[in-house]
Amino acid sequence: MPTLALTNFNIVLGVLGGWISLFGLVSYLLKENFYLSEALISLMAGLAFSPHAANFVRPLEYAGSEENLSAITLYFTRLVLGVQLVLAGVQLPSRYLKKEWKPLALLLGPIMAAMWLVTSLLVWALVPNLPFLHSLAIGACVTPTDPVLSNVIVKGRFADHNIPKDLQKIIIAESGANDGLGYPFLFFALYLIKYIGDGGVNESGGAGLAMGLWFGETWGYTIILSVIYGAVVGWIAKELLHFCEERKFVDRENFLVFALSLALFITGTCGMIGSDDILACFIAGNVFTWDDWFRLATLDDSLQPTIDMLLNVVIFMWYGAICPWHSFLANGVIPIYRLIPLGILILLFRRLPFILAFYKRIPQIDGFQQAIFMGFFGPIGCSAIFYLYITLEFITTLNPDQGSTPRWDVANLQEDVLVIVWFMVICSVVVHGLSIPLGKFGFYLPRTISRTLSSPEDLISFQINGRVIPRSRSRDTTAANTPSESRSVSARPVFRIGGSVIPEHPATRPSQSRLSNTSELVGPRDNREQSSRPPELELESIANIPSPNLPSRTIRFPDEALDVEESRELERDTATKL
Repeated sequence: MPTLALTNFNIVLGVLGGWISLFGLVSYLLKENFYLSEALISLMAGLAFSPHAANFVRPLEYAGSEENLSAITLYFTRLVLGVQLVLAGVQLPSRYLKKEWKPLALLLGPIMAAMWLVTSLLVWALVPNLPFLHSLAIGACVTPTDPVLSNVIVKGRFADHNIPKDLQKIIIAESGANDGLGYPFLFFALYLIKYIGDGGVNESGGAGLAMGLWFGETWGYTIILSVIYGAVVGWIAKELLHFCEERKFVDRENFLVFALSLALFITGTCGMIGSDDILACFIAGNVFTWDDWFRLATLDDSLQPTIDMLLNVVIFMWYGAICPWHSFLANGVIPIYRLIPLGILILLFRRLPFILAFYKRIPQIDGFQQAIFMGFFGPIGCSAIFYLYITLEFITTLNPDQGSTPRWDVANLQEDVLVIVWFMVICSVVVHGLSIPLGKFGFYLPRTISRTLSSPEDLISFQINGRVIPRSRSRDTTAANTPSESRSVSARPVFRIGGSVIPEHPATRPSQSRLSNTSELVGPRDNREQSSRPPELELESIANIPSPNLPSRTIRFPDEALDVEESRELERDTATKL
């Protein structure tokens, strides 16, 4: 007897596959015509299927506990970021990090540090009773720009038509590099919280030990080691692929998927040694295409963008399902009337003022408008979620005597980070996902309304083989109030050209008297000033001139020579007609 098997596995596969299929049916319409990002659409779909709505997808039930759910989200985010950053490094041209190190150093150094400090100050000012060290940790989570959400402005028709290639490349390079460089900002705050947050009661060593660990472990082991590891693995992978490709050892399918397998390898091995796998993936991807060979060989390939799209859709559906939506309204951290202004202020002042201040030193930014665009589009996404769960994992270690109760000074830090970082991610996905379509709508709406309200009299009349009498509302409304001696009517006869020579002959030339009457229109300024005929009669007389019957002749350009017979025939015809 057949029975329904409504297991979690079957439900998840059905929902995920059905959503991706439905989204794929209208994906071009949504992304290329309406400029909606797949991240925003997938986030809303995840919310619709989550326990907050339809209850088709139940992440907490699958994970079993909050700790397992946090671990799954952290590992899933690491996977997506690793693949994304290898692909981001592969997209950059040959030796890009070496050639453009000056603007990148400016973006990743003083500008990123300023973003961190300003965000931390805003959090500290608007969240009640929040220690400054805690605000530094929260600010570090949302400082890096997200490479997944940056795809909406560096890929697709909007980017091809509106964003210069140089600007696209610098955005890709910055978002790829600063994701891994969020570690120093985050652990600067976390080490200080650990050693001086409670006054040194539970941890000895003070600020000196905290700074020693920050320089030694964070910069030395996490950052520098990951850069070296990523460069070495990327170079070895490039040479091996070169060797095998030259000898026809590798088929096309495995050649195309090589960058993805490289991302998985680096993410896993860096995770084993506890280094910065995010930064290592980006460096490896760039070194892997140091000679531009692999990038050019896969330039027209659709496999990598397809995997990229699938990961983006799935990860943001997962975020929509696990996001603590209810905590935005009911929490013990910050009321909603403070949380919304905090999100707006961070999006406005986290990045934009510093790009405007330094854009003249970044050659890829050409002008003030591009500076505003790049300053506004610094999205907060997967990288913020990654550092959020890194922070939560670190906080669990701050328990006196290895107990289950956290220290008194970090008792509320988990909720603080969880609420604020999640809210900033949602704000960024919504605002940056809707800004381009709303901007396009605001640009075209006035034109559409103007055309709808315009009367048929305002349209320029055009007649094939005839003459054009341009009309405009502004000319008609101002003609009555303009002195006759200052009016200037430019209604020159215009003929259609195509397929024939237009000679002057009696059938189409106006008579001498007619030309004298219309000298105000086609004669010199002196004649126009002496004419006393009203402009309305002059326009009417021109409109009554019959359309010329054009003879069938071939157009000759000045550099084309006529043969002797054609020249003589043309001269005889011209003499006869004149």
